[in-house]
Amino acid sequence: MKNKEFSRTTAPRPLALGILVAGMATTAAWAQQATHLPEVDVRGPRDVSIGLADSASEGAVERESFQARPKLRPGDIVEAVPGVVATQHSGDGKANQYFLRGFNLDHGTDFSVTVDSMPVNMPTHGHGQGFADLNFLIPDLVSGVRYRKGPYFADSGDFSTAGSASLDYVSALDAPFAEVTLGPNQLRRLLAAGSRTRDDQTWLGAIELEGNDGPWEVPERLRKINAVVRYAQGSPSRGFSVTGMAYRNRWNATDQIPERLIDSGELPRFGSLNPTDGGSTRRLSLSGKWFDKGPEGQTQISAYAIDYRFDLFSDFTYFLRDPVNGDQFEQSDRRRVFGAQASHSLPNRIAGLDGVLSVGAQWRGDRIAEVGLYNTAARQRLSTVRNDQVSQDMLSVHAQQFVSFTERLRGYAGLRGDLLRYDVQGREAVYGAANSGSGHDALVSPKAGLAWAITPVHELYLNTGVGSHSNDVRGATIQTDPQSGLPADRVPALVKGLGSEIGWRYQPGDDLTITTALWQLKLDSELVYVGDAGSTEPGRASYRRGIETTVRWKPHARWRLEADAAVSRARFRGQAPEGEGNYVDNAVERVLALGAVYTQGPLTASLRLRYMGPRALDTLNSVRSRANTVLNAGVRYAVSKQLTLGLDVFNLAGKKGNDIEYLYASCTAGEAARGDCTGGGIEGRHVHPMEPRSARLSARWAF
Repeated sequence: MKNKEFSRTTAPRPLALGILVAGMATTAAWAQQATHLPEVDVRGPRDVSIGLADSASEGAVERESFQARPKLRPGDIVEAVPGVVATQHSGDGKANQYFLRGFNLDHGTDFSVTVDSMPVNMPTHGHGQGFADLNFLIPDLVSGVRYRKGPYFADSGDFSTAGSASLDYVSALDAPFAEVTLGPNQLRRLLAAGSRTRDDQTWLGAIELEGNDGPWEVPERLRKINAVVRYAQGSPSRGFSVTGMAYRNRWNATDQIPERLIDSGELPRFGSLNPTDGGSTRRLSLSGKWFDKGPEGQTQISAYAIDYRFDLFSDFTYFLRDPVNGDQFEQSDRRRVFGAQASHSLPNRIAGLDGVLSVGAQWRGDRIAEVGLYNTAARQRLSTVRNDQVSQDMLSVHAQQFVSFTERLRGYAGLRGDLLRYDVQGREAVYGAANSGSGHDALVSPKAGLAWAITPVHELYLNTGVGSHSNDVRGATIQTDPQSGLPADRVPALVKGLGSEIGWRYQPGDDLTITTALWQLKLDSELVYVGDAGSTEPGRASYRRGIETTVRWKPHARWRLEADAAVSRARFRGQAPEGEGNYVDNAVERVLALGAVYTQGPLTASLRLRYMGPRALDTLNSVRSRANTVLNAGVRYAVSKQLTLGLDVFNLAGKKGNDIEYLYASCTAGEAARGDCTGGGIEGRHVHPMEPRSARLSARWAF
């Protein structure tokens, strides 16, 4: 199901201050500490701290923190970003459902994710704009998670308005290892990884096999294979790496079901109304990165190529649209993605003030051989709604000037330009030609920020910026709704949003950091392309605001404590149409996360609680979702230098909550036969339950 709002996201950029370490002896003392530019062996970025950060809502999560957390799915790693919630409303081979800053981000709209400098979000995707599937990720190899929120930085582009996360893999392991994980419902996972270093050259390799039936009445039969190979060479000042990844997955899906059937006893909580739902996907990639750091500045260049395949069979309304064959539909995507980016930062002086100038360029080209929507029954195609061949290129340039006004006051101003060119060739027999076309769109987005070190342990921030996101370009060329045959309005290819933020950071030492950010975001009204329908729907202008607080505390060498709290308010602007209200449906309102990690000798134990509060399921706020609380626990014990045993317990409290809830109309086969669905079906709550309490045992052997 789609969030009908506009969405964007970004990948975090290396902090501008890092270049000062390389060569600015005259820069203010606080700037001399910066060292988080990427190196060949990325062991994990340190926390952004006083004197180094450009906003209160950016950070770098330590590897020890997110690796200690139990992760039910690979995409759960993004919950290391404060305020982010990752859930699922379908099979585990599909991208997670994300929530952040008053957004239901669907499967990644308005939240940009990169892995090894490659974009994960897919524009003009068969299922939804910005689809960010992280199931190809091997969390055990992730070296660090860097994050940002808000459209405040010039090198942050498409899909970055709400926030972004950047992940990378380690270049070397302490020792090769093999790990076996077993759990209920035929859960089994095998991971083997190792690296070898000689002089300044390192090879890294890993392979992962996983199968899982899940708790569902229709076994999920997930079958996944994953592989990574990386070669890195160089020194901390100059080097390069080349990485190859391969991923394939197939699964059966239990999508959300009507709660009315659970309440009446007609359907079990983990039941399904269509046992043929599910999908398959494949992702192959090759990427390379090169960097050079010296007294004259820093240069980074990266490039990538991705081959991607995706097929998904879904059925959300059952027999509402087609009482004979049912409402199942297939969404397909076949594409190759190419891209490159380059940036250069150098120290300079402006009006006698020390500064850093950063400039860069980015290009991404998507060559989509097929992006289609088909009506199906039991995974057999009945008719074609849309079948398009798409080519689109996004070219971006950006510049940002950092200036140190005094030892306590610093700031930056930036400018970003984006140019999107696209060509859509419809191949559906009836409306394909009418919905074909080509065009281009461009936007210029200014950014600015200030940081004031009130004392050595207190810092204030002010940030503002214009953000943008791309729309599914099929919506930019559409003329006729392929479902109804009626005229359809076109969507803009690029859309603006304006965000601002006031923040505070308190850091008396390395063991305690507290940040608070008060933010707001205005989005223009727009039409959006809905992949489930193959047509466009209107979206109203909206306004979001909220407050977030993050605490990281190490009260003792053995303890690490974490707390994140976020409160958001999302409303549509202007006069509501008749019969509607101004609540943004499914917009997250309250999130609380608490975590503790205890380490003593060979023992590591972690406990993690995540709470997502009720939210409006319709624009009138007449129906609200229930709160969702999940408690997970994990224990690792090193029996010897070679053997480590692990136990992860998910949903420790055994809560019967829902991962996701929607409000819409549907009609089952029985209801259609009884004639209960006249007048547009039966509106009600549709839910996808949290998985019940489960435990996974693991054994890792290091060679």
